[in-house]
Amino acid sequence: MSTPRVLLAWSSGKDSAWALHILQHQPGVEVAGLFTTVDESTGLVPIHGIRQTLVEAQAAAVALPLYTVPLPTPCPNTIYEARVRSALCEAAAQGVTHVAFGDLFLADIRTYREQLVDGTGLTPLFPLWTTPTATAALARQMLAEGLQAVVACVDTDRLDPALAGRPYDAAFLADLPKTVDPCGERGAFHTFCTHAPSWIHPVPVQVGPASQVGARFHTVALGPAEPA
Repeated sequence: MSTPRVLLAWSSGKDSAWALHILQHQPGVEVAGLFTTVDESTGLVPIHGIRQTLVEAQAAAVALPLYTVPLPTPCPNTIYEARVRSALCEAAAQGVTHVAFGDLFLADIRTYREQLVDGTGLTPLFPLWTTPTATAALARQMLAEGLQAVVACVDTDRLDPALAGRPYDAAFLADLPKTVDPCGERGAFHTFCTHAPSWIHPVPVQVGPASQVGARFHTVALGPAEPA
């Protein structure tokens, strides 16, 4: 049986980073690269609001190629799906066999991913798949094993905007309402990972001013940290 070659969907956040950690410790699995979507007009990763240059720095820190899928603004779902599927088909033509996602437990999202991948020649993987009651332990495990991240965006319908820009750490978890998943699986917050196990080096950032994106999302501007 040939070695599985996996392309990992990369949002820049902690779950992507932890999925990479898990995949890299599965015997006989080769992670072939990362892929992310980028807004053509802003150069930012959608939702997370992360600069492409910072995502490129993450890819360098894990020594993997980064493949970007440009998206227009606004981006109808038909265009999103067509461009992502095209990228996955191209990866399959280059010998990639699987595509992995960092989703945790939302069944409708998993079904959507599976339908998106269907027909591309790739098999979807969900290396972090678990239950809603297990994410608190998962969050603690990530932190205990050295993962570091910054909260880049919060949904102000569910969280205090002041939580944006804070480290993703035990204090942040303690301040979350009980209605919010500790890993942010339902979209209450998004993170940018600055370090994780097996990374060659950290990707430190400085937190800039915050902005409101649309009616709900409070996003902080992250930039590369100034040299010491």
